[in-house]
Amino acid sequence: MNRSTFDPGLTQKFSGVLRRSINKDGSFNVSRRGGTWRDIHPYLHALNMSWPRFFLVVLAAYLAVNLLFAAGYFMLGPEGVQGAEAPTEAGRFLNDFFFSAHTLTTVGYGNISPSSVGANVLTTIEALVGLLGAVLGTGLMFGRFSRPSARLAFSEKMLVSPLGGAPTLQFRIANLRPNVLMELQANVVLMTVEGSPGEMTRKYEQLALERENIYFLALTWTIVHPITESSPLFGKTAEDLERLQAEFLIIVKGFDDTFSQTVHARYSYRYDELAWQSKFHPAFEIDAEGNLVLNVDRVSSHAAIHG
Repeated sequence: MNRSTFDPGLTQKFSGVLRRSINKDGSFNVSRRGGTWRDIHPYLHALNMSWPRFFLVVLAAYLAVNLLFAAGYFMLGPEGVQGAEAPTEAGRFLNDFFFSAHTLTTVGYGNISPSSVGANVLTTIEALVGLLGAVLGTGLMFGRFSRPSARLAFSEKMLVSPLGGAPTLQFRIANLRPNVLMELQANVVLMTVEGSPGEMTRKYEQLALERENIYFLALTWTIVHPITESSPLFGKTAEDLERLQAEFLIIVKGFDDTFSQTVHARYSYRYDELAWQSKFHPAFEIDAEGNLVLNVDRVSSHAAIHG
């Protein structure tokens, strides 16, 4: 593969800002500008946001809708909603807010009810909004829960370790979920920054792996790149990789047997996340009954090789 033309989709241009290409959560350091409101997909955005942010958005939308309709009931006057009367304006608005919540969720306790044509029209509209909101919320919750995704544990460090008398580059992964991942395939791309000052570009080269795929990820998988004479890492030191601003881009693909769909995971290691002359500790053991036990908290466990 020609290093001068190979581009995995992250461009060969170098901006001069030393930032990693792939974040630890698998996202890319890419921001978008110049789009229009037509490019915004609320459903897609709601599926991709984190759970805490999702619940905050739902709560904010719920409060905003109730406040909007409460303001409408409040403007209809004291006679608009029966049972919402209060000694103060603030108290009446609070009662209107509670009535809005009852109507939006179709609870209807009966202590507060519409008593004018305007209030009945507004409750009809709010009931429809409540039904549509419940359907939309149910769809979003189902979509978030049912969407297949890979939850892999990557070792914190990438190791440079001898194997069979030759140096290798290694990192380890494990499945954090009890579902079965099958037919896993890994790709590792080395990204370096090369060239003279003012004309520096990113260079990419796919690293040959000792084994590119496995049938099952029941335990751990140590992904190994032999550092032979044909490897772009051959003869490189830690100082060389720092000078080249080396970053190792990881793409793992597998088949989720639970959802019968293909899932992907992305990760990266930078030059300062390499442990030289180290080896991994075993992450699984055999219990007294002869069963294999995987300790996912030991995926990153390693130690330096002495001597």
